[in-house]
Amino acid sequence: MINLSEVLETNKMVSEQTLDVRTITIGISLLDCADASVKTTCDNIYAKLVRIAKNLVKTGDDIGREFGIPVVNKRISVTPVAIVGSACCRKTSDFVKIAKTLDRAAKKLGVNFIGGYSSIVSKGMTPADELLIRSIPEALAATERICASVNVGSTKTGIDMDAVKLMGEIVKETAARTKDRDSLGCAKLVVLCNAPDDNPFMAGAFHGVSEGDAVINVGVSGPGVVNAVLKHERGVPFGELCETIKKTAFKVTRVGQLVAQEASKRLGIPFGIIDLSLAPTPAIGDSVADILREIGLEHPGAPGTTAALALLNDNVKKGGVMASSYVGGLSGAFIPVSEDQGMIDAVNAGALSIEKLEAMTCVCSVGLDMIAIPGDTPASSISGMIADEAAIGMVNQKTTAVRVIPVAGKKVGDTVEFGGLLGHAPVMRVSPFSCEGMISRGGRIPAPIHSFKN
Repeated sequence: MINLSEVLETNKMVSEQTLDVRTITIGISLLDCADASVKTTCDNIYAKLVRIAKNLVKTGDDIGREFGIPVVNKRISVTPVAIVGSACCRKTSDFVKIAKTLDRAAKKLGVNFIGGYSSIVSKGMTPADELLIRSIPEALAATERICASVNVGSTKTGIDMDAVKLMGEIVKETAARTKDRDSLGCAKLVVLCNAPDDNPFMAGAFHGVSEGDAVINVGVSGPGVVNAVLKHERGVPFGELCETIKKTAFKVTRVGQLVAQEASKRLGIPFGIIDLSLAPTPAIGDSVADILREIGLEHPGAPGTTAALALLNDNVKKGGVMASSYVGGLSGAFIPVSEDQGMIDAVNAGALSIEKLEAMTCVCSVGLDMIAIPGDTPASSISGMIADEAAIGMVNQKTTAVRVIPVAGKKVGDTVEFGGLLGHAPVMRVSPFSCEGMISRGGRIPAPIHSFKN
């Protein structure tokens, strides 16, 4: 049993170490909303979202106030819209109508983001998949709270290189469509390999087709807590360091479990998973980079960075799975550049490059995340970055992702301000050497040999 006394033990974490419940996310199936008419489909979607999630924001605020634990975001994830709209959408503008409907519902409900404007094309694209993907730039330019994602590969199926090539072009077009906002649309668009279908964190959240009609998923984040605890562990051997991280992750996960169970009870929606991810924010002290420095690095990017991140990620997961039987989503360490002041400092110091970040993604939760790059970066180079990350995910049987922002009119050394949780970022150098010949081949990279496990 989880009781309030366990949470009281974490009061200091909340008051002094920026512990929070980063999000309560309701996953909602839209499969029963599909209709041959776009208008009817949109009407069904709006009615279902408003009916199921009408008390989400109030419930999150009430729990946060009563338990003294900030519940920062309240969000919704939905069935991949490419599936929902396949019966009625015959052109990109049809999908944009669904996007606007989702955005209207999000505003009505007061949620921060709604994820699931998504397509799963790890082996190939249906006509509906391609239409949705091509509609993404317009959809993200015309909405405020919609997040889009495309899964282009998996360990079991390989990598759809036609989708990889198309997504490089889509990222560029999205940047152009939102150039008046520093290409902000790209901050709400992620390309994944091995995407989990129970992830509560944006921009990659969607409600998987294997899920029930509705489910509560909670994301907890505590990089400030881990960092504060490690300040008392300077110079200790790795074995003791790992034990400290595991114990801290255990306590943080128990907080999330309590909030998730309470939200489930009050909303009358089944509890799904806890995602224990060390997701940083621009706030001072809420940084994964600071944890790596406490482990002993001058800056992330120094020799030893990948080993330190692997240690951190593994022990966060070990502590989490001991605290809850339902740990899922991504669960580990995020390394978004714009959302982590320590990562920004490392880039500005010359310690951290995209190439080193790519190496770090082999052992962390996601991939190249919230990285500003020059606006004139070719689409093929973006596709190459996507292919590299997808290959890391495919071969290592883990989730990887790319969320890069080619900021229109910006060059290396410039700084771009996204605001709020998305933070700010220095524009980073991308290799000037071309991969056009490779990307233009098309087709599918087959699954690796270790995918055959049946």
